[in-house]
Amino acid sequence: MRVISGVARGRKLHQPKTDSIRPSKDMVKESMFNIIQFDLPGARVLDLFAGTGQLGIEALSRGAKSAVFVDSDSEAVKLVKENLKVCDFSDISMVYNTDALKYLQYEENFDIIFIDPPYNSNLAQDVVLKISEFDKLTKNGIMMCETADDFKFPELRTPYIFKKTYKYGITFVHCFRKD
Repeated sequence: MRVISGVARGRKLHQPKTDSIRPSKDMVKESMFNIIQFDLPGARVLDLFAGTGQLGIEALSRGAKSAVFVDSDSEAVKLVKENLKVCDFSDISMVYNTDALKYLQYEENFDIIFIDPPYNSNLAQDVVLKISEFDKLTKNGIMMCETADDFKFPELRTPYIFKKTYKYGITFVHCFRKD
């Protein structure tokens, strides 16, 4: 697992020692960043269910201004902090050891939100709905949600709209935007 592009390109990230953390595959990560590449410079990023932190770190490497990492697993939080040090991004990042749904209640908005919950849960749908309810995206903000299933997300409140689902092997990436 490595940083694909940007100022930290090629840096190897620490990997989880257990199966409880599932990093995104490099092919999926690279495809996601090709979709949002022009939205990254100067962006404020939220990496929910951060795991290793690789999505937020990739965003920082490609020019995001700052990133917040949220995970309820203490091993994941430790891993994120180690990987931020490897890439020299600790000073422009915050890491929280808390539940993603609880974190969304804070008064912060983001330009890009990555959602990569455990595949065997309904958290993807719950979190996407809460982000819409709490209005967590800035104008023209983007949500990228990775799942193992082609979920049919419930109707989101305006101005949040579903844009497209991308399929990469057994992985689906659902893209939403705030217009």
